[in-house]
Amino acid sequence: MNTDAAKAAAGIDLTQFYQVFFEEAGENLEQMEKLLLALDIAAADDEEFNAIFRCAHSIKGGAATFGFADVAELTHQMETLLDKLRRRELAPSSAMVDALLQSGDALRAQLARHQGAGGEPVDTTALLQDIRALAAGKAVAQAPSPATRETAATPASHSAPVAPVAPVVAAAAAPAAENPSPSGALRQLELTVGPLERPSEADDLAELFKEITDLGTIDALDGGLAADGMRRFKIVTTSSDNDLLDLFTFHVAREHIALTPLGTGYGFHEGAPGAPAPTAPDPGYGFFEPLPEAAGAGGDTAKPGSAPARTGAAARSAAAPAAGLESSTLRVAVEKVDQLINLVGELVITQAMLAQNSAALDSALHQQLAAGLANLERNTRDLQESVMSIRMIPMSIVFSRFPRMLRDLAAKLGKKVEFVTHGEATELDKGMVEKLTDPLTHLVRNACDHGIELPAERAAAGKTEHGTLTLSASHQGGSIMIEVRDDGRGLSRSKLLRKARDKGLDAPDSMSDSEVWNLIFAPGFSTADEVTDVSGRGVGMDVVKRNITSLGGTVEIDSAEGFGMRVSVRLPLTMAIMDGMSIGVADEVYIVPLSSVIESFQVQPGMIRTIGGNGRVVEVRDEIMPVLDLEHVFNVPRDGAAQAASIMVVVEAEGGRVGLLVDELLGQQQVVVKNLEANYRRVDDVSGATIMGDGRVALILDIASMVRRSRH
Repeated sequence: MNTDAAKAAAGIDLTQFYQVFFEEAGENLEQMEKLLLALDIAAADDEEFNAIFRCAHSIKGGAATFGFADVAELTHQMETLLDKLRRRELAPSSAMVDALLQSGDALRAQLARHQGAGGEPVDTTALLQDIRALAAGKAVAQAPSPATRETAATPASHSAPVAPVAPVVAAAAAPAAENPSPSGALRQLELTVGPLERPSEADDLAELFKEITDLGTIDALDGGLAADGMRRFKIVTTSSDNDLLDLFTFHVAREHIALTPLGTGYGFHEGAPGAPAPTAPDPGYGFFEPLPEAAGAGGDTAKPGSAPARTGAAARSAAAPAAGLESSTLRVAVEKVDQLINLVGELVITQAMLAQNSAALDSALHQQLAAGLANLERNTRDLQESVMSIRMIPMSIVFSRFPRMLRDLAAKLGKKVEFVTHGEATELDKGMVEKLTDPLTHLVRNACDHGIELPAERAAAGKTEHGTLTLSASHQGGSIMIEVRDDGRGLSRSKLLRKARDKGLDAPDSMSDSEVWNLIFAPGFSTADEVTDVSGRGVGMDVVKRNITSLGGTVEIDSAEGFGMRVSVRLPLTMAIMDGMSIGVADEVYIVPLSSVIESFQVQPGMIRTIGGNGRVVEVRDEIMPVLDLEHVFNVPRDGAAQAASIMVVVEAEGGRVGLLVDELLGQQQVVVKNLEANYRRVDDVSGATIMGDGRVALILDIASMVRRSRH
């Protein structure tokens, strides 16, 4: 059924539901990939295959409803293979996992094309042939890949024939036997649905069946919901039982559906299952001679109404969690959340204005007003924290994309890698998560390519053949710490120094280990001996550091040659609201991010020294650091009678420190960050702006830029 036919059949414009379908299909694909990667082929249980089957089935049902025939066809073939796996008719193999993973990639491309990404139709001919062959128990021509964590327990080659095993039927399966009648023969069946809590659920199924006219007709055998919660229908169709079950189980659990032959005289006597109500008998049902196909099919089939069913109370208790899950989430566009955060930011600014203007009032005379303003401040802070939490999403969103990438990369490089994650529930601002994905991807690829050794090399070094790559996230104060660790070969100090000198970099032997490790962040620097399609071009680590720095974060490296390497990324939790220290220079106010402030002190005569003509430095606890006078950096006009800056604030960024000369420290406060570039233009050494309590605009200093300025 094409898209236009789907619209006509439903009688409504289905395009309004496209976005919801695409989002749910994406979630199902992610879940299916995660389950496939975690599958232990040697000890897979039925529930794992059932969960993967449900993901494919949900995508297929939605695709068929909206007329995306290519998606429905591919998922249908996946269902066939998965159905045989969950029924234990086939033994799982790594070739099947690979084919299903490739199918997921193809489905993403097909869905992206339907969503409007454009491009040519995705050719899945070869993939469909492989899936059909695997479902038939045949071998497929596929190159074996090295074992990873998911497939380590089954080192069998992909070319090995698939061995069928005895089928196992779950106790809850519906007693619907395979259609014994010839293909295309007309059959009359009884459909038993239930237990249900309201008639509308079954009526919806009947309407759905009537819209899809090529499957036959359906009519109710009872006037309303029976006492046992069951609903019964008569179906006249040429379709097989499996095709019918595929249609209905998209809306109702499979164990709540049964298809049985419609027997002679069914429903004509009082008290029979599904008999019409005495007040409104329908002589059209039950008074017919059985068709030969129906009579032949009824020999060893369960009697009408004998489908396994739970009591109404049990069904309600089983359905309660699903209903609660549906009502506990709400899809909201990101733009609406951003608008809400912006309005809360304006509320914070307004509250700060009220607090500042009311400071001069006599609290004894305006006691009620003071109490109200105190409540407003408390409620504003609570509201601000609650709204900010809406944009916080778990790091599992980022972590979930790496198992598949590592599996493919390890197979390509001939390595065995075990991927371990910690702190997936740690939350970070959505905007930062999106910008963090690329840097983390590069770090993980680097760890697999440069860090983890080949199995033979690891065995020679006394290590296990499987290398371990760990990705962790945790909260530390007002920041989040993300670490990428591996137990590979680590960094070689001598090799880094040699490479640096070959590139003309200043790399004396007196450099500390941390300074040597930081050499890899130099543009064009690479430790690879040859260029491959994975790495070696010297493009990446400098971009990683630049991207992390643009988010207000830092990157640190720790390594031990022969034992492994650790890259630590520290980021603020959010970029929308930050804790800052307000400082004054003449009549201007600036904000310094509190996370960058080390200390502040009164400048004494003779502390600041001049070097190189106009450069100035200060010694703080045996450390020499450059000095920047904000009055000169921003050309702040100063009244001739005003005194010069006498307070120094020591700040740190990108591994360097600098002393800022200011006039006064005004206090510490939370500020709402406004994008200055979007509302005005880019200003050097400024990362944004905020509105103070008195309505004035204060610039937020870019400490990393100032550290770089001091170095030059």
